[in-house]
Amino acid sequence: MSDLIAALRGAIGATQVLTSADDMAAYLTDWRGRYQGDALCVVRPGTTEEVAQVVHLCNEAKVAMVPQGGNTGLCGGATPCGGEVLISLARLNRVRAVDTDNNTITVEAGCTLHAVQEAAHAAGRLFPLSIASEGSATIGGCLSTNAGGVQVLRYGNARELSLGIEAVLPDGRVWNGLRGLRKDNTGYDLKHLFIGAEGTLGLITAAVLKLFPLPRRRATAWVAVASPAAAVSLLTQLRSDCGDAVTAFELISATALELVMRHIPGSRQPLAAPAAWQVLLELSEFAANNPDVELENSLAKATGVQDAILAQNESQRLALWRLRENISEAQKIEGFSIKHDIAVPVSRIAEFVAAADAAIEKHFPGVRVVCFGHVGDGNLHYNLSMLLGVENAGLIARSHEANLVVHDIVHSLGGSISAEHGLGQLKRDEIKRYKSETEMELMQSIKHVLDSHGLMNPGKML
Repeated sequence: MSDLIAALRGAIGATQVLTSADDMAAYLTDWRGRYQGDALCVVRPGTTEEVAQVVHLCNEAKVAMVPQGGNTGLCGGATPCGGEVLISLARLNRVRAVDTDNNTITVEAGCTLHAVQEAAHAAGRLFPLSIASEGSATIGGCLSTNAGGVQVLRYGNARELSLGIEAVLPDGRVWNGLRGLRKDNTGYDLKHLFIGAEGTLGLITAAVLKLFPLPRRRATAWVAVASPAAAVSLLTQLRSDCGDAVTAFELISATALELVMRHIPGSRQPLAAPAAWQVLLELSEFAANNPDVELENSLAKATGVQDAILAQNESQRLALWRLRENISEAQKIEGFSIKHDIAVPVSRIAEFVAAADAAIEKHFPGVRVVCFGHVGDGNLHYNLSMLLGVENAGLIARSHEANLVVHDIVHSLGGSISAEHGLGQLKRDEIKRYKSETEMELMQSIKHVLDSHGLMNPGKML
């Protein structure tokens, strides 16, 4: 392997090939601290051409590769299993072009999501993909996991926000699919093979992304509702009254909010009285309409609404969103939990929560359920932990059993066991329980055609 390391140093510079344990440490542990890996080295190419050289050299040496962006994943998808070359794309962080007439932005994979949002805003446009880790998460990682976030309801997930990509194939060839076209019916839409593939088919190095006009006005509210069913009813009411102005609709349990209050300094209860279930929702308007009035009128006639507060200014709006965005951070501070990132039809959200709560309590008496997520697109984060450390360690040891309980219910409701986090190492084996043999064979066939030696992110997804 010394020959390979020497060749890599010759290709991208000695300072960009890390081999010491101290230098590599930050790249080898996932954000949650659940997965610890080992790598032959960490390489930090700075251009697509350098990525291609790295991949070509690894392919020639038959050494596996693990791509990594901001290392904010939750399923171990960017953590090496052992002995691979870890390819960090963080230095590919340039905005290549902004086309305001075409409403597109072309960026490299290492650009953080926040940087793309800022570049779009500077051009008078909106890039709507928004997740809690957007200050660290990179576009390459977001595309590789088909990230969702809080505005999927209106704008769609990462796949729907992408028009074209550039990717380095497993043999080191570069495919330039950076087309800013909304209509291109010239054969297979190859970009969709790489989006959501978690780096198992190649490395995304750049993308053409959709932009939108900046909203003129926003209306944001924190609402107490009687139940998850009441939340879905409110969503239906809002969409009937306000149409596409409904931009985000987040369900938050009292337990989730309590963790934020406990662990995130400066957090304040938004409502006078606590409620078992709450919703953070937002409307945005491009026309001269007043979304505050629309929202107030719709809330006034909605059933199941117990209390509500509307943000009166941008400062209050951001404070409400910080409560939602810090739930995962508060959970991390609290300790390990069993995380579920599930999707069911919006119409079956309440059914899932009721069935999962009952089944989990039966199997794990005294368990604490932290439930929150994107009701507008049917995606809930349904996380389990125990209050006491010893009991929680026992629960974590039974993760597989808990996963089966939750995921079997999800499957029975026509849902998915991974909505936006990917499969990674966490759900690699379990997915076989829920996908048909035909579907798994098709995925394996695609993998074999593009990566016949199995060098791209081994041990993930498949």
